[in-house]
Amino acid sequence: MTLFLLAYLGGVLTILSPCILPVLPFVFARADRPFLRAGLPLLAGMALTFALVATLAAVAGGWAVAANQYARAVALALLALFGVALLFPQLAERLTAPLVRLGARLSDSAAGGDGSVVSSLLLGVATGLLWAPCAGPILGLILTGAALQGASVATSLLLAAYAAGAATSLALALLVGGQLFAAMKRSLGVSEWLRRGLGALVLLAVGAIALGLDTGLLTQVSLAGTNRIEQGLLDRFRVASAPPATATSSDALTDMLPVEGQLPALDGATAWLNSPPLAAEQLKGKVVLVDFWTYSCINCLRALPYVRAWADKYKDQGLVVIGVHAPEFAFEKNLANVKKAVADLKVDYPVAIDNDYKIWRAFNNQYWPAHYFIDAEGRIRHHHFGEGDYDESERIIQLLLSQAGRKLTTADLVNVDAAGAEAAPDMARVKSPETYLGYARAENFASPGGAARNTRRTYQADVTALNNWGLTGDWTVTSERAALDAPGGGIVYRFHARDLHLVLGPGDDGKPVRFRVTIDGRAPGDDHGIDTDADGHGTVTGERLYQLVRQKGDITDRTFTIEFLDPGVRAYAFTFG
Repeated sequence: MTLFLLAYLGGVLTILSPCILPVLPFVFARADRPFLRAGLPLLAGMALTFALVATLAAVAGGWAVAANQYARAVALALLALFGVALLFPQLAERLTAPLVRLGARLSDSAAGGDGSVVSSLLLGVATGLLWAPCAGPILGLILTGAALQGASVATSLLLAAYAAGAATSLALALLVGGQLFAAMKRSLGVSEWLRRGLGALVLLAVGAIALGLDTGLLTQVSLAGTNRIEQGLLDRFRVASAPPATATSSDALTDMLPVEGQLPALDGATAWLNSPPLAAEQLKGKVVLVDFWTYSCINCLRALPYVRAWADKYKDQGLVVIGVHAPEFAFEKNLANVKKAVADLKVDYPVAIDNDYKIWRAFNNQYWPAHYFIDAEGRIRHHHFGEGDYDESERIIQLLLSQAGRKLTTADLVNVDAAGAEAAPDMARVKSPETYLGYARAENFASPGGAARNTRRTYQADVTALNNWGLTGDWTVTSERAALDAPGGGIVYRFHARDLHLVLGPGDDGKPVRFRVTIDGRAPGDDHGIDTDADGHGTVTGERLYQLVRQKGDITDRTFTIEFLDPGVRAYAFTFG
């Protein structure tokens, strides 16, 4: 219930964002009509259509995005016709012979009478197809959850709650606007001019959407508007839902390990690595650690050395570690990619490939990494989300093994000395957040004009403020990534952290992509990462996380630039440590 309320409030806040501006003319075109017959059907059609389209885009992949592009074109044509009908009713009838009846109905319902519920609903559907709210933190969380949890009534209802929140704030504006319009008509007798003015605004809105201003310039302007409010709501939600702290002594641990449920079936995996398929029943009598991870996730990589160490130390004492690989990006669904990553990362315990998120949903999981501790009777006794608390996690493993009658050879804890991207972060000095480059979850994008969705565009970087970033050169930005269309393009990011990582991959042809990194315009020198040399040179050879910067000295605000010497690279997300 809390998440639904959060989604609703996120939608309400869209009225404060400039991203709502392009749809306002369509809404106010019904301001002087009865609300129940004109305004309410329009808003209902808009909300339901947005929820349906957003659900399909989140869970159905590229075909839904492509289909929506055609639907948007039809909606633009319909609303352009509506604008012309408001401006010139007689001209609209002459110029749109095949659509005279529809044009006349739209014109009549806008100009007089009680208004048509059907035409209002139709305009609402068209508006819903065109509405592209700024992807702030709350909408980003909802879309990510929809993609991970799959198509379900819950994901659609969350998106509907968001749309309902936006519709609520628009309804209030519409009710106020209707009273204002009525007063102006009574006092000035300007009904015809008001109608024509609305027609002109509708055509301007259609033009703005056709030019991509709703997803480009307005998105950039909106970043500073509601994001802080939304992030505050999210922070409160996360604090409220965080797992309770657990004690560290054995007696206290025993008291603090309630039964959280039974180990679910593991039959949803699409493949298994390092092991034949495992079933919950055959694991009875064993202590089991289930680790949800994905190979390009920096948090998972930093927890991995401990999981490997526990698997090795306790494998002869009754511990079974199962890695459940649940992909975040599309390339992580490629079994060959995962096999290579498992080998490169020296993971030798069983790995279940959970491309359909069936095991993820069976655990009702929401996090990477997530560790679930199962006792010898098949009961989930503890969980830990994210990095850290490794000593406590190991003590829980020891406790569950002892309760299962296993004799531990030592009570000492593992000593992990990780290197490269697996090394522990310096979180005290990290002031830059994880940043996605695909438009579905992108924030702080500073290239002038914003991002053109699914369309090639030439970009320039104008990056001065901390955590702003931009593209240079020819790129195509999709919901998940930015793809370079010509050599010489790059990415600029103003960051504050010891480490900078970037998830990258080559193009469809798989050809290596050379790049060069600079920090404040100079070669990184001793501050280079494991995937660059002192001169900043490196090569993208596969789809994975690349560590590009590891600073040795003082940490201050720095400007990171990466220039790609070959085309085709795909960039997904920045992470820091």
